[in-house]
Amino acid sequence: MQIILLEKVSKLGQMGDIVNVKDGFARNYLLPQKKALRANTENIKIFEEKKAKLEIDNLEQKKDANKISDKMKNLSVIIIRQASESGQLYGSVTSRDIAKSIEDEGYKISKKQIILNKTIKQIGIYKIQVFLHPEVIKTININVARSSEEAKSQLENTLIDDTKKNNNELLEETDENLSVSEDFFENKELAENARESMKTNDEDQEKANENLSSEDNKIIE
Repeated sequence: MQIILLEKVSKLGQMGDIVNVKDGFARNYLLPQKKALRANTENIKIFEEKKAKLEIDNLEQKKDANKISDKMKNLSVIIIRQASESGQLYGSVTSRDIAKSIEDEGYKISKKQIILNKTIKQIGIYKIQVFLHPEVIKTININVARSSEEAKSQLENTLIDDTKKNNNELLEETDENLSVSEDFFENKELAENARESMKTNDEDQEKANENLSSEDNKIIE
């Protein structure tokens, strides 16, 4: 089916783009969610008439979404669940559970805004995305644990792991810089010769300038 997008849709296009999609995707998602219209002559004309207003509305919605995203900067949600000793949950954590937990933190979020590739079935810390606007996606941490104490411990371990990772990256960068330095010192003799050559050229130029200055003085006399 050929449709005209009313907003940016990931992997499809920007507002106003006319694209081809599968009929089921259009009928079950894009059209009911008012993200698109069938791309017939009448709808294209309607879109062109409303385009300016749609763009203004989109900018306002994006601005509001960015404000919410800024407020959610360090948001980390804890979800307490029963689990076995191995950490396997008795049940699972769904997008509905995550949306409810975020709402409990003071944000109005629906389960449709939670981007969850697969259900969470193990304790741990997960990075999930929240769809605030077609152009504003916020990543937050979901800390699934059997108790508040375990959630705190998991967070501390994650911070330690992140620190180790950053230190390892710094060491790798330092090793690369040392390798470059070693390459330089291997060619130290060449570099020294180049500097001497430049020094000789500078001295010759100074002598030439002095001779020219001396000749000029004779002419003036």
